[in-house]
This record gives sequence, structure tokens and C-alpha cells, in this order.
Amino acid sequence: MAKPQTVFICSECGGKSAKWQGQCPHCQAWNTLVETAERGADASRPGARHGAAAAQFAGRGGLAAPSGPVLLTEVKAERHAHRASGIDELDRVLGGGLVPGGVLLLGGDPGIGKSTLLLQVLANLSGELPVLYVSGEESAAQVALRAQRLGLKDAPVRLMAETQLEVILDLLASERPAVAVIDSIQTLYTEALSSAPGSVSQVRECAAQLTRAAKAGGITLVLVGHVTKEGALAGPRVLEHMVDTVLYFEGDTQSRFRLIRAIKNRFGAVNELGVFAMTEHGLKGVSNPSAIFLSTHLEPVPGTCVLATLEGTRPLLVEVQALVDSAAAPSPRRLSVGLDAARLAMLLAVLHRHAGVASGDQDVFVNAVGGVRITEPAADLAVLLAIQSSLRNRALPRGLLAFGEVGLAGEIRPAPRGQERLREAAKLGFSAAIIPAANAPKGASRQFEGMELHPVSRIEEALEVVRGLG
Repeated sequence: MAKPQTVFICSECGGKSAKWQGQCPHCQAWNTLVETAERGADASRPGARHGAAAAQFAGRGGLAAPSGPVLLTEVKAERHAHRASGIDELDRVLGGGLVPGGVLLLGGDPGIGKSTLLLQVLANLSGELPVLYVSGEESAAQVALRAQRLGLKDAPVRLMAETQLEVILDLLASERPAVAVIDSIQTLYTEALSSAPGSVSQVRECAAQLTRAAKAGGITLVLVGHVTKEGALAGPRVLEHMVDTVLYFEGDTQSRFRLIRAIKNRFGAVNELGVFAMTEHGLKGVSNPSAIFLSTHLEPVPGTCVLATLEGTRPLLVEVQALVDSAAAPSPRRLSVGLDAARLAMLLAVLHRHAGVASGDQDVFVNAVGGVRITEPAADLAVLLAIQSSLRNRALPRGLLAFGEVGLAGEIRPAPRGQERLREAAKLGFSAAIIPAANAPKGASRQFEGMELHPVSRIEEALEVVRGLG
């Protein structure tokens, strides 16, 4: 038996070092080296079967690389066929569905609904394809109880509670499922390593072996991942590099709405957003997500402005709320939820310098309704209009929306795919829009599908338009 050896492994890149250092010599990250005891694989141990188990999948038509180098011009570039999961919102985020041989990593907070969603996906596919659910956190009885609550107890889903990697590899080789779910990767361990399950070395090795088996056998593999208190996926950062698709499950566990966002996708677009509602029968896709991001007020209230934003290829209407109040402390607070806090401070400076609206002695709070996270700069104009509305205690007219990026010189820059944003707003009954001049339709027309457009090129013009409408 090999003698255990102490090494230090970087939690960011997975690099090994013989001794502890403050900075990782491989990726230069600080304070990321973790002490781990591990030993090399012994040919007599079950870990030596890794290569043999993966070899059993050869010839199935997965995404494995050819046995030797070939010319790039000789490689057949074929689009990967997507397999619908039966849940439209998930297929949207994936770029059309699941890909044979693709490896997907789904992360999210505890209790957000990861296991529920994947159990629904397997139940939808089980009528046509062999599927497998490997649970490392719950017993088979617990998974069966969840399926019963969701009304899926009659679905022919193969189920196994197991955490040892070698057993799972043998199971994949014998069962040969089309889709397999591992819940979760942090609970697995291989006997080739002496470290505890969930350690950097165990997560990296188990993910690497499962990825190799999935690509060699054409198995669609879904790995469930834990997240840290900062919201990042637990384990080495190399885990995200190994897989083909990384999805984050977001949302407040106290709310019935959930969001799935694609951070990485080799088979489709990134930054797509899927919206779900948690019901007693599981997660259901929301066909009109703009409705949940718009608050319903009987009368217009100060400090609110509707924003037409984009999430991937989908236009969304989100209500931006602002509250400006006298500061009780010498240093006023700047707090934003769902928006970039640093950008909020910049926008307040632009509002003061170019529009003469001072807020240096005011607390400013900004929130995006519905728990959505907005990262595009096209939200700038709506944020400033909401702040101005709250500061003056005057509500914006009903049926008004805005979008546009605000520069440091006070100019309003165009937003991509402006007409798609306007069409979505017109569909929901909005009657007026303040937009960048560069996004205005060509010609002298100020109408777009029944909406009155107000093109502006500077922040001062936008505030003048609001005063005229009010």
C-alpha cells in the first residue's frame, strides 16, 4: 500500500504544491492552498479500474477525442443534436436541450429545487430513454417520497444511492443510460485517494473520471454542485472548466419563483435566463416572466420606473424601484439589490454634474423587483429616472418605460436590440418610452406599434421629457 503523502492543493485551479505558500504558484491566487493527505493509486485497488470502466463505453458515439492527431480540415464539423428535456424553460437556457455526451453542472443554494427539477427531467425522458439517478445525499426511500409528492412515482427511473466512484462507473458501464444525474459531486469519493469526500482532490478526480466516461459513452451527465456562502460553486475552479455547461439556480427560498442562468455553455448561448414557479407538483416554467418582475400598483407611485432589459435572447420588463431619504449618518448609504453598487455611485455623480440634481446628503436605495439580477448598462437611464422620481416625490406617468446606457459625460448611449425591447413593451400595453436617440426608428416617426417614443441624447433631455409628461 502506498504511503499517504501530504500535499497542498489550490482550491481555485487545483494545482499541487509540496509546501504551503501564501500565493498559489500556478494561478497566483492568494490563500487558496489547502492541506490534503493523498496516496497514489494502486493497481490492486478499485481505483485502478477507472481506465477499464471508461473503456467499456468505447464505440458508443460520444464526444470523446479520436485516438490520434488528425488534420483540422479532415474533421467533420457536425452540429450536436439537442434532446428536449420536456421543460421548455430549461431547454431555452441549454440552447435547445440536452446533448449526448455533454456534461452539465447545476449549482444552487440548498433547498432551491435542484433535485426536484432534475427528477422531473428524468421522469419526462424515462418513457423513451434509459435514465439513471444516483443519489449521494438522500436514501432511495427519500427520493421515492419526493417522486410521490410530485406525482412521478410511476415513471420508470432507475435509482441508486451510492457515493463510491468505482461503483458508479461500473453502474454506468452496465446500465448504459442515455441520461444520468449525480446528486451531488461533492459527496463522491474514490478509493484511489485517502482524502475525505468533498475535498479538492476528490471532487477534481471524481469529476474527471465521470466526464471521461460520459464523453466516451455518449451519456448526458448532469452533476449537482454545492455552492459556498459567497454563491460560488464549491470545490476547485477547475470543475467548471471540465464540464460543458454550467448553470446556476437562483432565487429566494421564501419566494415561489426560481431563476436558472447559464454561465457557460459550449452547445448554446450564455446568459440565457429560465424562469420557474415552484408549485405543489414541482417546478413549472413561466411563459410570461415580465409579469412577475412588474409590481402591480393601483396608482403610479414615486420612485419606480419600468426597464426593458435583455436576458440572453429574451426581452424582459423589470420594475426598478428607488428610495431617496435624508441621511441620518454623516456618510450617506448607497445600497443596490440586483444592480451594480459601484455603477450606482457613478450614476449619482453624473446626475449631479450634468443635471444639477444633488443627492450627497441623501441615502439612496435601489432595487430590481422580483429578485432578478441586472448586469447590462442599459439599465442606467431607468435607474436615474427612478431616483429623480423618488427625490422629487413625483411619480412617473403610467405606461412609461425607459432604457439606455448613461456615459460619464451625460450622454445616453444606445442599447442593443432596441426594437425587440419595444415590441415586448407594446405587447404588455405600455404607451410611452424614453429611449436613446440612436435606437429611434429611422425617419420622422415617433410611433412604434402604438407606443409614443421620446428619443433623447443626454440625461438633461430625459429629465425634461419626464417633466413635460408629468
